[in-house]
Amino acid sequence: MKYLITGGAGFIGCNIAARTMSLNHDVVIVDDLSRLGSDKNLEWLRTKGNFTFEQIDIRDYDRICRLMREHGPDVIIHEAAQVAVTSSVLSPREDFEVNALGTLNLLEATRRYVPSAIFIFASTNKVYGKLNQLDICEVDGRYEFKELTCGINEDFPLDFHTPYGCSKGVADQYVRDYARIYGLRTVVLRQSCVYGPRQFGIEDQGWVAWFTIAAFTGETITIYGDGKQVRDILYVDDLIHVYFHAIENIDVAAGQIYNIGGSADNQISLLDLLDKLRVLINSDLHVEFSNWRVGDQRIYVSDVGKAKSELSWMPETDIDKGIRTVLDWVNKNLELVKSTLSRAKNG
Repeated sequence: MKYLITGGAGFIGCNIAARTMSLNHDVVIVDDLSRLGSDKNLEWLRTKGNFTFEQIDIRDYDRICRLMREHGPDVIIHEAAQVAVTSSVLSPREDFEVNALGTLNLLEATRRYVPSAIFIFASTNKVYGKLNQLDICEVDGRYEFKELTCGINEDFPLDFHTPYGCSKGVADQYVRDYARIYGLRTVVLRQSCVYGPRQFGIEDQGWVAWFTIAAFTGETITIYGDGKQVRDILYVDDLIHVYFHAIENIDVAAGQIYNIGGSADNQISLLDLLDKLRVLINSDLHVEFSNWRVGDQRIYVSDVGKAKSELSWMPETDIDKGIRTVLDWVNKNLELVKSTLSRAKNG
């Protein structure tokens, strides 16, 4: 089959592309290379196999239409996005144009030129908002849900918060509705804190990778809030598995939404991750605290029961194994990571 992957030179996109090429599918990578590290990921992908690369901004509807006409993909995996809450607050129009309008462009081009294609969209847990309506307690120095032992399921009310939450939420609902109104085979995956190799994390996005990189490079780690915030982190290989499970089970998955994260078995607080890193690198870390960020959830954990029952998927990589793998990647690619970090600092 032919796969078209938007944001294919990003962290998740390049890992999906590498796996797809290993399965001998034809791959078209679409990326505007605006994200730091994306050029390095593209170079890495060239060592993994042959693919077609199109440097396109998804806000350009005419070029997106031409892309669909020329390549006629069987599967579209939509990863391209503005990914940082902080950036969305600073530049809400750009955030909207990339996340909401860019997704609509892809949906319309799919509807016009490849209506039978499978369309999988990377959504976010941020569509559920701050979760202030839930009873949350503190246990052993981190936050927990008082009642939702399995986490947030897909029936939980939407509550878009921050421009990023709004733009991704708009895209999320458009993708869902194009299945209902136009019969497209779309799937929405509301993802939670994905981490793994080739994630050039920076302070405002990719916190697991950023903490790991900062631990090795001696950079100061700023904790916004008290550090007791909890997330269910998901190793990237496990995320890739659910993409393929959805494709293989598209008759069931089409038109559906799935919460995809590490689940209650892989939840960790910011402070707990810092403690793990101190032990693993046998060194102290430079840590400081600042005010809470707008829209931050004290705890988010995905209930992945629907994906388990309908797609036969569950995360398999535990936190300790996943963190060690990221540490190993950062250690082996330290000069590359440092140069990318330097570029980020210098704008």
